[in-house]
Amino acid sequence: MTTTLTPAPTTTNQAHTPTRGQRVELARYPSDTGERLLIGQRIDGIVHVFDEPLASEGPSFTVETHLETNSELQALVADYLAKAKSLGYAPMHGWY
Repeated sequence: MTTTLTPAPTTTNQAHTPTRGQRVELARYPSDTGERLLIGQRIDGIVHVFDEPLASEGPSFTVETHLETNSELQALVADYLAKAKSLGYAPMHGWY
């Protein structure tokens, strides 16, 4: 007689609530619609970078969702600010 083991289902009905760290201002820059912020935040241990308006109504953008080192973060911020300066608006505008 052969016995077959059937594994139990691994799914649950509970939704995952992400663990969110403190939001950190990485940089500010001027744009054609007002001052904007680059914000860094760990979500489930992964660094995310967002571009948001400081005070005015306007879109927010996800810039990056996975950075592994501080040098990658610093390079991203420097490149993003240089692009924003040359464009005069949020580099992510038009990518959403």
